[in-house]
Amino acid sequence: MSARRHIAPAEALRELGRHVLLDGFGMVLDLERSKGCQAVDAATGRTILDLYGCFGSLPIGFNHPWMHRPEVERDLLVAARAKAANSDVYSTLYAEFVRTFHEVAGLPPLERYFFIEGGALAVENTLKAAMDWKVRKNLAAGRGEKGTAILHFEQAFHGRSGYTLSLTNTDPVKTAHFAKFPWPRVAAPALDFTLEEAEREKDAARKEAQCEAVLRDIVERGHEDIAAIIIEPIQGEGGDRHFRASWLRLLREVCDAYDILLIFDEVQTGGGTTGRMWCCEHFGVLPDLLAFGKKAQACGVMAGPRLDEVPDNVFRVSGRINSTWGGSLVDMVRATHVLRLIEQERMLEHAAFVGDKFLDALRIFAGVHPIITAVRGRGLMIAFDLPTRRLRDEFYRGLFDLGLLALRSGERSIRFRPALDLPESAIIQTIDILEKQCQRMPQAVV
Repeated sequence: MSARRHIAPAEALRELGRHVLLDGFGMVLDLERSKGCQAVDAATGRTILDLYGCFGSLPIGFNHPWMHRPEVERDLLVAARAKAANSDVYSTLYAEFVRTFHEVAGLPPLERYFFIEGGALAVENTLKAAMDWKVRKNLAAGRGEKGTAILHFEQAFHGRSGYTLSLTNTDPVKTAHFAKFPWPRVAAPALDFTLEEAEREKDAARKEAQCEAVLRDIVERGHEDIAAIIIEPIQGEGGDRHFRASWLRLLREVCDAYDILLIFDEVQTGGGTTGRMWCCEHFGVLPDLLAFGKKAQACGVMAGPRLDEVPDNVFRVSGRINSTWGGSLVDMVRATHVLRLIEQERMLEHAAFVGDKFLDALRIFAGVHPIITAVRGRGLMIAFDLPTRRLRDEFYRGLFDLGLLALRSGERSIRFRPALDLPESAIIQTIDILEKQCQRMPQAVV
């Protein structure tokens, strides 16, 4: 007798709703029939174009043939039978993952790794590592036990865990009434894609100068208290806000000058979504700590050699940072095979190529549909704006009605986060759906 009690797809939402807040898409994902970028609603049989990618966490589309190979299915099953505590008991599957991660996704000289389940917890452990590093430096210099502040930016999203709540400031619903630290927060000089390129560059230079003045003033006055500066190379939840390389280089210079660590939160921008494994590679700027998750399939931290300026840092001393499982072994096994697939099928190059094609198509489309503005992107991390938040939400709901899954971000943006193997044909399908939705919008704004 099977221990599993089967629930019909048509009953799934009702069953879940008895105990769970259902505020997502009103569909039941068919995990067996969905294929590539085509998600199937098990309750209705409807096929929906997936540019949502499970909050941008899908590196490859559904049911890629590689993942059905016998050796892949065997490894996944072995890892799933018991949830191993990777932090204390080790396995060949764990070792194979770490080797593969280093070879395919490694970012020298960030050679020390720490794995944990969840992107927010990955970010949180970069903060703990930075605090420990800075406080120990202050103690060694006779300045006392201080140095736990984290300088961060407006419109940032770094998670919903204890420390990360003090950094996240996109939507008050996600942070209101929870305890937070009064850490320094600075405006970030995002590019304005409503401007022509030449004017956009001038505007960015002006904003960078203003933000730099504020940042330097804060750091000059309080650098002994500041452990790290943290930034998303592209602010996703805040509205797909892009920066110039000059801004990230400035942050690197400030951190080096004032004994502060630079943290890049690449939970959303990493794993290949921008056409490089890590977004910071586009800018030639390396952090001291990098948090990863989502498309990487396993979550954690990469740490560089600057941490070893403190010999007993958290990556060297037992028990300073840890968790029961040290990351999910099933996630690691999946990541091992996905990373090899990404490498073999040159998916980073594919994501960059299709992303450029997608952006070109969206820019042409926006040229004849004024309701769509500020088309922007890097690789397959793509977004555009609507005139108001209300119209954005109406447009977003309409896309789902017409068979397209997307995400909202910022005040009035819609973002796409597809898998890296998105076919070019999906661009034509997307433009067709966008055209239909534009025709459904109030004529006054179309």
